[in-house]
Amino acid sequence: MHFVDAKGILTGSKGFYGMNIYRGCTHGCIYCDSRSRCYQFTHPFEDIEVKQNAPELLEKALRSKRRKCMIGTGSMSDPYMHCEEKLRLTRRCLEIILKYGFGAAVQTKSDRILQDIELLDQINRSAKCVVQVTLTTYDDKLCKLIEPRVCNTKRRIQVLECMQERGIPTVVWLTPILPFINDTEENVTAILENCIRTGVKGIICYDMGLTLREGDREYYYAALDKYFPGLKNKYIERYGNSYHVPSPNSGKLMKLFHRICRENGIISSPDECFRYMQELPEKYTQLSIFDVIHLQEEEE
Repeated sequence: MHFVDAKGILTGSKGFYGMNIYRGCTHGCIYCDSRSRCYQFTHPFEDIEVKQNAPELLEKALRSKRRKCMIGTGSMSDPYMHCEEKLRLTRRCLEIILKYGFGAAVQTKSDRILQDIELLDQINRSAKCVVQVTLTTYDDKLCKLIEPRVCNTKRRIQVLECMQERGIPTVVWLTPILPFINDTEENVTAILENCIRTGVKGIICYDMGLTLREGDREYYYAALDKYFPGLKNKYIERYGNSYHVPSPNSGKLMKLFHRICRENGIISSPDECFRYMQELPEKYTQLSIFDVIHLQEEEE
């Protein structure tokens, strides 16, 4: 990894801001869209760029904002990669979010998030916190192949359980579903059953498939050659250089997905999920730092 001083940390509008503390990832997921060349990485993807001044930038930005809102992180780079174990920049940023009375929406594949569960709990009680977890395959052996350097699906489900026990709302990203690999009714049903059991608020699934772009596609195809011999040629014959790579079973699996979500009161519309994650309850939008300190003292 290497360290930089960033010029800014927040992106977005006054109603919702996003931040990426790290750039790149060490999880090694074979399908990762963030590898795509359109994101203009000037360093190897696994050589993590660390925005070492992220907490200072965040505090400066939040101190000047009177209206509270949700702050999201994890859309491009997981905030709980291996380097977070030592650097704890994500934790420091969450402490600042709590200090100034903002809400947080955190997306991860890693059980390292449990190290900060007390802090997430405090944010959820003083404002709002939503934890997002990506689940792609219920088979642990397959998970080890396609997501090799991150905890397996069973462990991520335990993360959802821990959040449920605390009353912290969760959203699952059921994506990507890889054609001819994990695009089975058995796999999707097993994941959905655990989403029901752990009480997730919503599930984001645009389609049963994946997207491939220049940079991402080459990495993915190399992994297919290594772990699934012959499958790359099947992809090339069926999809060519298409960006959208839907599973042949997409129609059937999407019907299954929507039916199970509807029957169990789980939000299945991506727009509704994002609306839920990005909205901070009105009673918190005008809280001052003194209100937050008062809330913390009450809890103690």
